Amino acid sequence: MLIKTSDTKLVKSFLSKLSLPKPNSHKGQNGKVLIIGGSSLFHSASLWAAEVASHFVDMVHYSSTEENQKIFLSLKKKFHNGIIISKEKITDYVKEDNTILIGSGMVREGTEAEYTSDLVKSLIENFSEKQFVMDAGALQVMRADWLTELKTPSIITPHQKEFEKLFGISIFDKSLIEKEKIVKETAKKFKTIILLKAIVDIISDGSDVYLVEGGNAGLTKGGTGDILAGLTAALSTTNPALASAVISSILLKKTGERLFQSKGYWYNIDNIIEMIPEVLKETIL
Repeated sequence: MLIKTSDTKLVKSFLSKLSLPKPNSHKGQNGKVLIIGGSSLFHSASLWAAEVASHFVDMVHYSSTEENQKIFLSLKKKFHNGIIISKEKITDYVKEDNTILIGSGMVREGTEAEYTSDLVKSLIENFSEKQFVMDAGALQVMRADWLTELKTPSIITPHQKEFEKLFGISIFDKSLIEKEKIVKETAKKFKTIILLKAIVDIISDGSDVYLVEGGNAGLTKGGTGDILAGLTAALSTTNPALASAVISSILLKKTGERLFQSKGYWYNIDNIIEMIPEVLKETIL
């Protein structure tokens, strides 16, 4: 199914499916997400994911690597919309939280990559029923067959190069129709939900396929993928996983279009994070 962000009626119908906070709800009932990311090389990526998630859930928990310890400690001063936790406490928060996002800002080489690989494998083996969102560094150090061990299908958010590295399938030179078929078949084979990031995003759970067309060149900036992963993780705490991936893609592209009206292509990551809630509010409330 093709979803053009210019199709206001169709976009509104999708976004209206979102579960909204109930008037009588209390702390914790509107989602809790654990974000594991960051490295000594990439400091901001996982923080962007955490910041956007904080708009949509009751609680964000964040953990990073030992090599990122200085950044980790400084985040306690900078990140006021969640709780920073040590890696020794990760298991406790995996048990507690609804969704776990892992990989944003993590690297694919060195001891930090070994930590990421070991952690992803351990989480899959010990918490197969949990909802995971896997992005960036996690996708670059894991094996595709690990996905089939999960009882709850994960959401993975690769760009085309990460898709090739994880699954061994090159899609750069394929037509959109061919990519759609490959993504659907791969999602079915590995029992996962794929959100392939591209000019036209392709999202599939192996049964249904959605193509999201829209946005603009301002969304090519580094960090938009981290926002997409964080938003998807946040929405999936209280919404079906496939719908969360599709709606996150729509929201990000719609936000880029909205920012273009005032800033052209020259908006930044902070602008996107702050604008996403406004775009959603204007669409469904």
